[in-house]
Amino acid sequence: MHIVVCLKQVVDPEIPPRYFKIDPATNRPEEGSGDMVMDSYAENALEAAIQLRDKIDGATVTALCLGDEESEDVLRRALAFTADQAVRVWDDEWENLDGQAVGYILAQAIKRFGDVDLVLTGYQASDIEEGLVGTIIAEELNIPSVTLVSKFETEGSSIKAVCETETSHAVKDVPMPAVITIVSSENNVPRLPKVKDIRLARSKPIKELGIDDFDGLNSELCQPAVTLQKVFVPDREVNCEILTGSDDVQIASGLTHKLQELKVL
Repeated sequence: MHIVVCLKQVVDPEIPPRYFKIDPATNRPEEGSGDMVMDSYAENALEAAIQLRDKIDGATVTALCLGDEESEDVLRRALAFTADQAVRVWDDEWENLDGQAVGYILAQAIKRFGDVDLVLTGYQASDIEEGLVGTIIAEELNIPSVTLVSKFETEGSSIKAVCETETSHAVKDVPMPAVITIVSSENNVPRLPKVKDIRLARSKPIKELGIDDFDGLNSELCQPAVTLQKVFVPDREVNCEILTGSDDVQIASGLTHKLQELKVL
């Protein structure tokens, strides 16, 4: 079984809001505003891929990322997770893409791998949150997709997937090859790579694919269909009033009175 997991590098979503800034010229996070890390849902997908591979004799995992040289850090992390190989796809023309263009390009890269049984992605990225890439890949590869999957297992030549719904969950069967988009769950909590694997990952090769390595790319589909006009951090005004008093009872009484004035109580 050949499993491909699609990864993305994003600004660390855990950074304090005061450090996060948007470049108004590019509508992207300012360089240096935060550490670049693997997208959290992509990391869940990677963990799910490694778990499945370890259960199946002869299975392999290919980590795939569309990004510039900086994104190799994400692929090194995937190799430290013990992914079998890593592939980076990039061209300077692909600097600012939407989910549809990213999905199209990744699908063309996957076609070059030959027989692929399963493609895993995060259900959405933690920066733009379009949630399109997985389903676009499935459409381009002409294979079924299942979204919002928290747990899955193979049954012969098919996949049984548990999908999150608004109120509960649904169980779906889908034949392979297929695309599955992964949500975070207790079943795919990312592992802590071993020191030995981290060291080995530093020297492992990363295959690079550029625009000249593809035949018959549709240049129109390699460009964003949607233009991002503006991204900004909303300004928030915070008014704080310090209540004083001689003791706790007086302060509590003053707080109660103030909340009544504001119609909170």
